[in-house]
Amino acid sequence: MLKKIAISQLQTGMFVDKVDAPWFQHSLWKTRFLIRDRETLTRVRTCGAKECWIDTSQGKDVGAPAQPKVVVETPVAPKTVVRRSMGDELITASDIIKRSKAAVVSLFAEARMGNAVNTSECEPLVNDIVGSVDRNGDALISLCRLKMADEYTYMHSVSVCALMVSLGRQLGLDEAACRDAGMAGLLHDLGKAAIPQDILNKPGKLSDDEFTVVKSHPVKGYETLLASGVENESVLDVCRHHHEKMDGSGYPDKLSADNISLLARMSAVCDVYDAITSNRPYKAGWDPAESVSRMASWQGHFDPTVLQTFIKTIGIYPTGSLVRMASGKLGIVVEQNAARLTAPKVKLFFSTRSSMPLVPTKLVNLMESHVNDKIVARESPENWNFNAGYLNDLWSTHIA
Repeated sequence: MLKKIAISQLQTGMFVDKVDAPWFQHSLWKTRFLIRDRETLTRVRTCGAKECWIDTSQGKDVGAPAQPKVVVETPVAPKTVVRRSMGDELITASDIIKRSKAAVVSLFAEARMGNAVNTSECEPLVNDIVGSVDRNGDALISLCRLKMADEYTYMHSVSVCALMVSLGRQLGLDEAACRDAGMAGLLHDLGKAAIPQDILNKPGKLSDDEFTVVKSHPVKGYETLLASGVENESVLDVCRHHHEKMDGSGYPDKLSADNISLLARMSAVCDVYDAITSNRPYKAGWDPAESVSRMASWQGHFDPTVLQTFIKTIGIYPTGSLVRMASGKLGIVVEQNAARLTAPKVKLFFSTRSSMPLVPTKLVNLMESHVNDKIVARESPENWNFNAGYLNDLWSTHIA
């Protein structure tokens, strides 16, 4: 028997048959399930919906005894992931990026011609990206940062996919949700295939009319995916709503706060971070540490919890950040140490005391007990007249 109740009335042991809200207004990635534990109960109660339907023939009813019948299940063995070093995972990550870029190029080409896009070929790529992130997330994400300005449109999609998976892991999403997050990241910008290239790559400020055209890409992408038979609600949601803001000033639907799903909130952070740290035909990317600092200052733009979790994911000093050391040297962050986010691996290359480059450069792992130096501040490359290309060369030679 189906019964409509308030979300606040849900209890463990109940079977949710349907969430009484449009799919784009809640954060659940599936809407028919048994609430088996407190974690799932909390997730449903905070999903953004106010009411839901329960099936009392498959689960507990409202007012049922406090001790529901115990559901005995065969334990599922936890997923075993063998961690890899940066160097070992880079080989696999490089191949994944090449195949992912080719798939995205193909999808955009089909979309530009007005054809239906076949997203099924993306599923094994997303699985590979999830695996790479689990083995060593820094490898794939670092390689994605090496994209050339003229391939931004395609590689941006791959980067956001990897960042979404990594953020999903940090947020504690399950396997299915992490794969949905990755697929959504890979397809979120498909609508840009319908935007003229001269507008996308304009070397200057867009006119109001041009910006209106650009702002149409979430809806165009959403419509393309729908017309292509895509039924994954999470993917459709992120494609349409990755430019919504918590204060309701985003587009296209001006959603706010709880009306924005969790995956859409995640995509807003990942999309902006990759965009502002990337070199474009008309501007150099910002320093990663400066970028997260600026993002944190944009009141009403991002979900604060999601943003803080994202910063934890990529590091307080993300790879590629320019930092000042206690010794007076400047360094570039080349790799994270997950155990201590304040102690990454840093390539020292410049002395502020002599205002001279260090020859040769020196790689230090701030986690090692014999290293006495430490990061005392992030530095702006502009203050030292370091261009983005020079700094990219410094850290990328470590991962090449």
